[in-house]
Amino acid sequence: MVTNARVRAALGLGSNVGDTRENLDRAVALLSAVDGITLVARSSDYRTPPWGPVPQDDYRNICLTVDTTLGARALLDTCLGIEARMGRTRDIRWGPRLIDIDILIFGPDQIQEDGLQVPHPRMAERAFVLVPLAEIWPAAPVSPTQTATEALKTCPDVSQVVKLKPRA
Repeated sequence: MVTNARVRAALGLGSNVGDTRENLDRAVALLSAVDGITLVARSSDYRTPPWGPVPQDDYRNICLTVDTTLGARALLDTCLGIEARMGRTRDIRWGPRLIDIDILIFGPDQIQEDGLQVPHPRMAERAFVLVPLAEIWPAAPVSPTQTATEALKTCPDVSQVVKLKPRA
């Protein structure tokens, strides 16, 4: 659903299969080409350890801020559609991913629906999200009481998030 109202949203993207830099660049290009989505900022790329119990390679993660006229569910459907178009399969929970696109924040909205929870419920515990998010939107509301910068102060594993050099 497209509305006339613009909403600032934050997206978290990650990849640990194939050419991770190219995977993220392609996902950003596909998102930017969608009517109703305007890219505002892209964080640096970060190497991060995998999350969860499945042994796998490190991830390359970024965050984006976008302005969108899409509703939250339409934005989610767009993200899932881009994942599918790029070849993502959902075989193993917390397993390796060609591309992962999560809605972290959707304006001031708090949404609890089947398959859509915004703000992302575990964002404040995940350095691989908070570090790139705080880089581009320090005051991002990660919870009703914390910004991204504030949440980083108590987030575990921040030292394991390594900023990668930009493309030459």
